[in-house]
Amino acid sequence: MRPPTPSPRPPATDQEETRFWLALHRTPGIGTRRCNRLLADFGTPSAIFSAPASRLRAAGLQAQSIDALARPDWAAVDQDLAWLAGQGNRLLTCLDPAYPTMLREIPDPPVLLFVHGDPAYLLQPQLAMVGSRNPSHDGAALAQEFATHLSACGLTITSGLASGIDGAAHRGALQGEGGSVAVTGTGLDRVYPASHRELAHQIAENGVLVSEYPPGTAPLPANFPRRNRLISGLSLGTLVVEAALRSGSLITARTALEQGREVFAIPGSIHNPLARGCHALIREGAKLVETGDHILEELAPLLALCRSQHPDGEAPGPITEHAPAPVKLDAEYLRLLDLMGYEPVSVDQLVQRSGLTPEQVSSMLLLLELEEQIAASPGGRYSRRR
Repeated sequence: MRPPTPSPRPPATDQEETRFWLALHRTPGIGTRRCNRLLADFGTPSAIFSAPASRLRAAGLQAQSIDALARPDWAAVDQDLAWLAGQGNRLLTCLDPAYPTMLREIPDPPVLLFVHGDPAYLLQPQLAMVGSRNPSHDGAALAQEFATHLSACGLTITSGLASGIDGAAHRGALQGEGGSVAVTGTGLDRVYPASHRELAHQIAENGVLVSEYPPGTAPLPANFPRRNRLISGLSLGTLVVEAALRSGSLITARTALEQGREVFAIPGSIHNPLARGCHALIREGAKLVETGDHILEELAPLLALCRSQHPDGEAPGPITEHAPAPVKLDAEYLRLLDLMGYEPVSVDQLVQRSGLTPEQVSSMLLLLELEEQIAASPGGRYSRRR
C-alpha cells in the first residue's frame, strides 16, 4: 500500500521565514552559489526545507547537506536572532528591496547580509578604497585626503576596516557627506582589528557595517578574500592607494575587473616597494589617477545612470580641486625643498646637495615640518608632502 501523501506545509510567517533563511545560511555544504541555485529552483528557504530528499538530490545536494537540512542548527539560529534584536542590527536577504543593487550583479552575490547601521548607504554610489596595511606616511595621508574629497562630492567610500589604508579611507570619508561602508571578514558582533572599535562606532553612526558572515565568526584568513569581492562588488570602482606586489588589495582590484568595475591606481616612486602593486595594475589596464577629479570624470556616466535610477537621491557631481593657500617661504627654503624632492632623504644628503651646514639644514627642516611642507620618515629621513 502506498504511504499517504504528506500534507503541504502552510506558508511560513515572516519571522519563521527569517529563521529558515538563517538556518539555510548555516547549512554545511551549501555555499553561496549552490544556495542561489536552490533559491532559483525552490523560491524560498522554507520551500527548500520542506522539499523531499529525492527533490533535493535532483537539485544536486549531497547526502550530508540533505541530512543537515533535516536537522537545522536552531540553537545557532537563535543566537543570530538574538543579535538581530540589538539596536541598529538588520538582516538583508537577496530578495529584499533594500539589498544593494550593485551587489546583485556580481557572479556570486551573498544570499544574506548582516547589517549594523543605516542600510540606505548600501544603495548609494560607492567607491572602494584599498591598500597596504602598513602604508607610508604619504600613502595614509593621500588615502584620507582622497576619501574626504570624494565623500564631499557625495560618493560613499567603501573599504574593509583593516589597518592602514582602509582605516585612513574610512576616517577621511567620515569627514565628508557621503559616509562610509565597512565590509568585514568577521561577524558583526566583533571588531577586527580591535584597535578600530571606535572607528567602527563612528561608521555605524555615519554609514553602515556589513558582513555575509553570521555573528560569532572569527577573523579566519579564508574569510578576507571573500570579503574583498563584496568591497568591489558594492562599488562603481576600486581605488588602490598603495600596495606591494603580493598585497591582498590586488585581489580586490582584480576581482573588480572580473566584475566589470573600474579600477584606479595612484602611482608612486619606482623605488617604493609599496608602489609596485599600483604600477602592476596600471600596466594591466588600471587607470592612473592623481586627483579626485580623474575618478569623477571616469565615473561620470555611471553616476548619471545612478541619478536616473534614483531620481530622489543625489549622485555626486563634478568638483574643482581646491589647493591649500601657499605658504610664503624664503628662496633658501624653496631651494631646499627642490633639492629634497619627494623621496625620503637624510640630513647628510641635504647638506651635501645644498652646501649648507648640518645646523642650518636641521633648523630649516624643523620649520618646514611645522609648516607641513615635509614629513619625517623612519631612520631620520625627510620627504616633501605632495
